[in-house]
Amino acid sequence: MLVTCWSVKGGVGTTVVSVALATTLARTHTLDGGALLVDLGGDVPATLGLPDPRDPGLTGWTSAGEDVAADALARLELSVGPGLALLPRGRGLPGPSARHEVLARLLGAEARPVVVDAGVVGPDSPGLPLVAEASRSLLVTRACYLGLRRAVDLPVRPSGVVLLREAGRTMGREDVETVVGAPVVADIPVDPAVARAVDAGVLARRVPRALARSLQAAA
Repeated sequence: MLVTCWSVKGGVGTTVVSVALATTLARTHTLDGGALLVDLGGDVPATLGLPDPRDPGLTGWTSAGEDVAADALARLELSVGPGLALLPRGRGLPGPSARHEVLARLLGAEARPVVVDAGVVGPDSPGLPLVAEASRSLLVTRACYLGLRRAVDLPVRPSGVVLLREAGRTMGREDVETVVGAPVVADIPVDPAVARAVDAGVLARRVPRALARSLQAAA
């Protein structure tokens, strides 16, 4: 199972959702070897309370072309929690879209569930193949019409929406589904407990109950 979490603007909670979802899957798939979290956005280590991993990372792997060793991708993995492994982004610029297509195929063949934090995705993003090839493509968004319009203009469509719900927004769940053309699979109220877990660096060890419960359908 390849789940890709993405957004069309920064600051909506894509990384937090990706980490919480991967942590949840790691706990429920122990017989499959846990779960793999893939960081294309670059913010996962900070969300986990970890220092930025040193190179090499996925940017190096995608830039290296076809000459990399067969096990090079596996050697990039870092253990970051019980049953949870991380493929870090690395530094520098990512490689071409064609290498991300190869990455999507390799991750799709994984026995473990894989969660990709694709970060902000635009029409020219090299990570677009991981959105297109995902078994579950989850747009993470708040009920912001301007942001949702950007999603509609992309050449890919999500299979589901993770909605971060804030008080005072005019748009609701049904409005989001109508604009995007995909169902809301997780409706998550913005909760200060989540921010506290991120600030304390304990999100991978202790996902706030309300967040874990909201993501069950997305998992």
